[in-house]
Amino acid sequence: MKLSPLARLLQYSLVVTLLAGISPAALAQTSHPHDNASAPPDLLQAVRDATAKYQDVAAAEADDYHLLFGCVSGPDSGAMGLHYVNLNLVIKGVIDINHPQIIIYEPQPNGRPKLVGADFLVFKADWDNSHPPGTGAPQLMGQLFHEFDAPNRFGLDSFYTLHVWAWKENPTGAFVNWHQNISCQSFTGQ
Repeated sequence: MKLSPLARLLQYSLVVTLLAGISPAALAQTSHPHDNASAPPDLLQAVRDATAKYQDVAAAEADDYHLLFGCVSGPDSGAMGLHYVNLNLVIKGVIDINHPQIIIYEPQPNGRPKLVGADFLVFKADWDNSHPPGTGAPQLMGQLFHEFDAPNRFGLDSFYTLHVWAWKENPTGAFVNWHQNISCQSFTGQ
């Protein structure tokens, strides 16, 4: 039986978490070679406009975003936070500023996650099959996505991703994977 990229993602996540005893936080990429130049203000504002309704995580859950991977943190690089993933949007493979595949939150001491950004994700094969040869990685308002080649630590086929830290300024750049000022310390595992 051939598994879809999404099914492989979920399968890999379960296998790693349950059998290998590795925390989901250990699955995240440790570096991200995006240009750390300042983000175009219009891109940051567009992501804020598209995600403002998700200030309350209940609104994201009502729109079919669900927490996957717990709180993703790195040993030296800060954290990515809580990834609320809309699997239907991942499967569609369409890059749309108004519908990010992932909404990112930071856990807070009061138990209510705080919106910090969004992540746009598309599988490389899906993108390449729906665009002319030589098109390359997707772009969102001029910002180039980063490619994760296969094999990768996620056990997935190659994919493109773009983190946009629209709600919490990141001193290392608005489009890097890791945010130095995000912490998973308040995550309770729920």
